[in-house]
Amino acid sequence: MLQIPAAGWAQTASPAPAPIRAAPAPPPTEARPDGFSLSGSLRFRIEALDDQFRPELDPSASAIFLRTTLAGQYRAGPVRLSAELIDARAYRLAGRNIISANDVNTVELSQAFVGFDLGHAAPNAGDVSIDIGRFTMDLGSRRLVGRNMFRNAVNSFTGVRAHATAFHGLALTAFATLPHNRLPSDRAGIDDNRVAFDRESTALILWGVFGARSRVIGRTTLEAYLIGLHERDASGFPTRDRQLYTAGVRLLSEPRPGQTDFEIEGVYQTGSASRTTAASDRPIPVSAWFLHAEIGHQFAARWQPRVSARIDIASGDRAGARYTRFDTLFGVRRLDFGPTGLFGPLGRNNIISPGVKLDVTPDKRWDGFIAYRAALLESATDSFSSTGIRDPSGRSGRFAGHQIEARARYWMVPQRLRVDVGAATLINGEFLQRAANANRRGNPLYGYVDLTVTF
Repeated sequence: MLQIPAAGWAQTASPAPAPIRAAPAPPPTEARPDGFSLSGSLRFRIEALDDQFRPELDPSASAIFLRTTLAGQYRAGPVRLSAELIDARAYRLAGRNIISANDVNTVELSQAFVGFDLGHAAPNAGDVSIDIGRFTMDLGSRRLVGRNMFRNAVNSFTGVRAHATAFHGLALTAFATLPHNRLPSDRAGIDDNRVAFDRESTALILWGVFGARSRVIGRTTLEAYLIGLHERDASGFPTRDRQLYTAGVRLLSEPRPGQTDFEIEGVYQTGSASRTTAASDRPIPVSAWFLHAEIGHQFAARWQPRVSARIDIASGDRAGARYTRFDTLFGVRRLDFGPTGLFGPLGRNNIISPGVKLDVTPDKRWDGFIAYRAALLESATDSFSSTGIRDPSGRSGRFAGHQIEARARYWMVPQRLRVDVGAATLINGEFLQRAANANRRGNPLYGYVDLTVTF
């Protein structure tokens, strides 16, 4: 699958990516040949969901998702001209209103930017690069800003981004962008896979500063960041008028055979926002937070098994003069909470979720994992995570259920053709059985198969 790093171009996916990701390394300005390069991918996926958890939707759903990418770059010395075309389509097989703008983005120029590699800023210093135009971004853990890999459509931004490396493993990234409003956004346009080019405007602004320092203590990496989001209503796009400032710190060590690794990330969010998009709903102060903590051990065995324990906690809203539900901005859910698409009940809001995971890599072609999570509400009166299910009285309890997930991937043709098979279930707990708008149909069961051709 084609991947575009935060400050570079095409990046080859490894057969078994590490469970924890540090900040992307900056692209070297040397050893990059001038001239034109072309790469791309074609992905076919079929998904099915039984016992739908979303309120008032059909009990069963299934769909086909297609995503094609074509990326090109022309390099002439320190100048890069880069572009990427994405064609994301979805075809409903069963179930009404199950496809969204997250799945459909037909014939879209997701990236089109000019980059400047300025070389060494000073003797013995690192590299500096500047990108101007449309691009995708990966920041640190990707929990707040990331390029979607599992989801059919990706997050794109228009603006300027600068990346620099300095002495002793220090890397800095700064950006000021206009996030894209994905189109089509109407039901008829989505269902018909209609071509409608994404728009950006000054009604939605995202900026940030991100720093990373490797080898702080031993092989430990430290990251710190501040991200701002400014939003106001635009024609046809009512908003919650978010004015958010999100600050976070992340400390981690990468998994290695025979060693114990860890990751901890804490985020605090302040500013103001309305609880709904209604014009009569006025913004109120925001005070929200998120925590991820994980410890793992990778055994020095043939299959490189890694066992990890983890917990994710994201604040939910409560009645009062402050809005306390955490906003994950443009973050990616797949790496922590399982498949999205037709599934995806868990996310980074109103949740307490401890869990365990086993990753294995039998050889260079195979990798897989099995994971378990418990899921509870952080606030009993707020909507539970990404389900849309809520009991305003708080009398349905806090325990939502158990999620079990498994995945296996195999390179049928190394670096060219890969098959990915996965399944997940959510075993309903007290809250999902008792809340007034819960479906109460049974335990949601989800599965998918996809084939990805990369060139």
